[in-house]
Amino acid sequence: MTTPQSQSFTTQIVHADRLGCAEQGAIHKPIHTSVQYGYDKVEDLIAVFQGTAKGGFNYARQGTPTTAALESKITQMEQGLGTIVFSTGMAGICAIFMTLLKAGDHLVASQYVFGNTNSVFGTLADLGIEITTVDVTDAAQVAAAVRPNTRMVFVETIANPGTQIPDLAGIGALCQQHGLLYVVDNTVASPYIFRAATVGAGLVVNSLTKSIGGHGDALGGAVTDTGLFDWNAYPNIFAAYRKGDAKGWGLQQLRKKGLRDLGGTLSSHAAHQLAVGAETLALRMDRTSATALALARWLEQQPAVARVLYPMLESHPQHAQARQHFRAGSWLLSFELRDADQCLAVCNRLQLPIKATGLADTRTLIIPVAHTIFWEAGPAVRATMGIADGMIRLSIGLEEADDLLADFVQALSGL
Repeated sequence: MTTPQSQSFTTQIVHADRLGCAEQGAIHKPIHTSVQYGYDKVEDLIAVFQGTAKGGFNYARQGTPTTAALESKITQMEQGLGTIVFSTGMAGICAIFMTLLKAGDHLVASQYVFGNTNSVFGTLADLGIEITTVDVTDAAQVAAAVRPNTRMVFVETIANPGTQIPDLAGIGALCQQHGLLYVVDNTVASPYIFRAATVGAGLVVNSLTKSIGGHGDALGGAVTDTGLFDWNAYPNIFAAYRKGDAKGWGLQQLRKKGLRDLGGTLSSHAAHQLAVGAETLALRMDRTSATALALARWLEQQPAVARVLYPMLESHPQHAQARQHFRAGSWLLSFELRDADQCLAVCNRLQLPIKATGLADTRTLIIPVAHTIFWEAGPAVRATMGIADGMIRLSIGLEEADDLLADFVQALSGL
């Protein structure tokens, strides 16, 4: 029999719970609803509180056996050291920023980030953390932004909605050279399409709501430590957590300060739904990526379309990066109409795509970007992020490609 390490991505995931000794021979890890966890000896409870026990639970705000099983599954996907799951992807991102940065620290971040992440940057600035946003498709711009007080570099693997791809390897080498914590939000790509550890990321973020859960029925987020960053040299680790192997210090601080204190706890019920959804991750990503590429190629040929943004198109500015690092292009596809005034009408004429925010559902979702998710950012910020008034974002679902293409044919006819 093959060992788990030699098995393929999906084989490992679908058998993870069973091989992890789920109770009573269950194929899936059961849903543990208990908030408190008791021990026969108080010394054992103390060991859990102080972090000297191997495993164990005390209060569900810091995790349950069900969330732990999901954490193990995501760690396996990312081939990391360990994972902490949160109630949402934004809770995970905020835990990183709020517990690993201090007033006076400097963060270098991509100027192409999710709207809510961009909003968090404003909150961090109010708290005394300096932020510089740059065009991360060019590692030289990241290098030029680094200061003596820089602690962290944050990028998204594939930016939403413009699909910009950072110089992932170049930034990784730069962070290693300067001892900077390299944080990669891998939500759009997923650990199936891309493993951020291959470019030197220290922490990897996944919004479990999106690719990994994949069915639009549960919120969740995860932060994975790849084991590549030297926490012993990081100045912002609390003295109480500087015990034992330094490789575990980052996760310890994130679980105590980021999960326990900030309270962004993932419920066991949601963890169970996300874990089951994760089993079909590879199948969904292959299907949606193939459909997205077919639609992107068709859209490029339409006179009413000014620009199509999809990583696996030869016309994409970072196509070479995509081919180098990714096994597929994922489900995120954006395009711009030549006549921005037709943006809402086109959305309304489409019958299959659901007019809704959110990403990576089993159904195709559509949204006019400038009018909705980036409306609050304002025209100046949208301009720096390459978001035109006529941009439409698609999250491609599991519909048959021919059906989706036929719908677009009728929606764009006559423009």
